[in-house]
Amino acid sequence: MTQEFKRWYDHDPLLLDVINMLKDYKDELHEQAEVFLKSIESKVSKETIERFYQTVKPINGGKRWYDDDIVISRTVELLRIVPMDIQKKTAQSFIETLKANGIELNS
Repeated sequence: MTQEFKRWYDHDPLLLDVINMLKDYKDELHEQAEVFLKSIESKVSKETIERFYQTVKPINGGKRWYDDDIVISRTVELLRIVPMDIQKKTAQSFIETLKANGIELNS
C-alpha cells in the first residue's frame, strides 16, 4: 500500500526541512535559491526555466507564501516538478551548501 501525502514535499523529511527553511527564512536564503536556479539554468537554459515558470505561475500574483519573491517562487516550483530522487539530492545539496557557508538553521 502506498502512503498518501497531503503536500508534494511531505514524502521526504529533508525536503520538508528545506521547504520550511525557505518559508521561514526567505530573505536569508534568497542568495542560495539564486545559486540553485543558476545551476538549473546551466543545465537546461534560462529560457526553458522562464517558459516553465510562465506556465505554472498563478494568474494575478498568487496567494502562496512563496509568490511574493520570484526567486523563491521559481525555486519551489522547480523543486515541485523534478523527480523525487532529484528532489532528495537537491535538498541534500541545499543543506550542505548552507553548512559550508556557515549557515545553521533550525527547522
